[in-house]
Amino acid sequence: MSLPHNHWTHTALVLLAFAGSIGMGCVILACSLPQFGAWWPFFVVLFYMLAPIPTLMAQRYSDHSDSGNSCLETAIFLTVGILVCSFALPIVLARGSVIAWGSCWLTLSGNVIIYGTILGFFLAFEADDSDYNMW
Repeated sequence: MSLPHNHWTHTALVLLAFAGSIGMGCVILACSLPQFGAWWPFFVVLFYMLAPIPTLMAQRYSDHSDSGNSCLETAIFLTVGILVCSFALPIVLARGSVIAWGSCWLTLSGNVIIYGTILGFFLAFEADDSDYNMW
């Protein structure tokens, strides 16, 4: 028995993977170009891994009621805190002259692309009929 083939979900998955690769490419370039020369911006990858965890946990354990869901609201608050930290880290490092401003801008552009990819993943595969609903 094979799973139903849905062209839209496969196309969306390929586009999201491509966008994620571009975002990570920006972060790696921010770390490895000779004129920048510092690997400190790579610590934002930690925030990329931490960002979806509160929301995933809240969605899994939510009571699905129509009234206010404090668990989901707390998860969104924590996720936004992680997002702010990932944008603040390269700015603080650049202001402290630990990294170059070019490295900061590459890291910030990588942040925008990666978080857009994560958001796109949640929006594209939120439907119950998706093959990738296990996430």
